[in-house]
Amino acid sequence: MLKIKLEKREKYVVSGAMCMIGIFLLAYFIIFPFFTEKSRFKKGIAQKEDEYKQISELSLEYKKYLKDSEEISGALERRGSGFSLASYLEEAAAKTGISLKGMTQSPSKGSGTYKEAMVEMKLEGINTDQLVRCVYNVENPENLIFVRRISISDNKKQEGYLDCIIQVLTYQ
Repeated sequence: MLKIKLEKREKYVVSGAMCMIGIFLLAYFIIFPFFTEKSRFKKGIAQKEDEYKQISELSLEYKKYLKDSEEISGALERRGSGFSLASYLEEAAAKTGISLKGMTQSPSKGSGTYKEAMVEMKLEGINTDQLVRCVYNVENPENLIFVRRISISDNKKQEGYLDCIIQVLTYQ
């Protein structure tokens, strides 16, 4: 072993240097990593809290969609299995006292549980009162029957009367 004789003052300097190196090593390998991990951990917690909020919002939205789907299923069941949109529209027009000049049925759209069915009704030579009553009789939200679009033009043959095309939408 090497024996080095140091003066009292030199021993203080070496001891101080050793303490400084020890403090530096303690700070570098223990204290700084602790605070770095602590801040990373806090960021991770904040991120997980945000994800949890998003999940809870999506859960509420999913429950709303599930409730809407159950309402749609109930409305379709109340309507019955023999329901036809074209015959429903003919009955609604007859209630109003209007004769249909034509009806065009579009193919069903959609790939999910419920498919969209659409029919265009063509009405000629009607007045505004008849149009309002017809739309009132046709649209039935409880049975999922909605007027999607109405095209109104002047009747060329009779002044003061209208020609209309009403697009009606339902789900099957």
